[in-house]
Amino acid sequence: MSLPDFREKQILFIRAEKELENRLQFKNDNLTFVKDGKIINQLSCYKIFVVFIIGDFTISTPLIRNCNKYGISIFLLKNNFEVYASMNSESAGNFLLREKQYIKSKQDSLELAKHIVKNKIFNQFALLREVKKIKDGRLNLKSIFAKIDEAKDCNSLLGLEGNISKIFFKKYFSELNWYKRMPRTKVDEINILLDIGYTFLFNFVDSLLLLYGFDTYKGVYHTLFFQRKSLSCDIMEPFRSIIDRQIIKSFNLKQIDLADFKKTKDGSYFLSYDKQNKY
Repeated sequence: MSLPDFREKQILFIRAEKELENRLQFKNDNLTFVKDGKIINQLSCYKIFVVFIIGDFTISTPLIRNCNKYGISIFLLKNNFEVYASMNSESAGNFLLREKQYIKSKQDSLELAKHIVKNKIFNQFALLREVKKIKDGRLNLKSIFAKIDEAKDCNSLLGLEGNISKIFFKKYFSELNWYKRMPRTKVDEINILLDIGYTFLFNFVDSLLLLYGFDTYKGVYHTLFFQRKSLSCDIMEPFRSIIDRQIIKSFNLKQIDLADFKKTKDGSYFLSYDKQNKY
């Protein structure tokens, strides 16, 4: 893809609505979104880079053929943004990109991992300054970044990142009776919301990496093991602050109701089935 195309073309998200017939079709070189026989929206196929279809949709072989003709990739996503199928992804044969991934030395991978951790911590400090939890984090950042530069391996980096994240969560969510970050344990409502948000973020990052032809299982920071999408885990790290910020914003706007969460006998929390679409 040329730079002008990269700048001008758009990523199109289309979400299905339950109990309606959702259909995508081509009409006069436009991609048309149809609900129950009515045209809801349309966009010139020359402006579309990729289409992400979320939920249950009707697509036809002419649609797939036309998308292939105009170089439009199609990704089919579950409601949590997890990719379960893709079509016409021209970047799938980008062997030069994957070769670059595979021949990275341990030292090169470590340097990239340091950049990832620095970006994540920088964004965390930016959020703390935004809510006035710290006056100026530049001096602290300087010393933290110096320690990151001295790290000899990814395990050392994980330790540094984990310690900073503990401080960040405690300060940033202090007004929400924060306990501690415990992934997938469902110990409280905030941890559930973080799990939901981070899952959406991971799946979205994974789909974008697949779009460009990356091997999402070959990362530089998170440990490589069977069926773990380590690169997606790596790249999502600096963007976790998007989810953190949105949770605080949603609480401030009264969009989150703690009554939507239920507690089991063993003390774990879960989101009521009828409230899941809300979040």
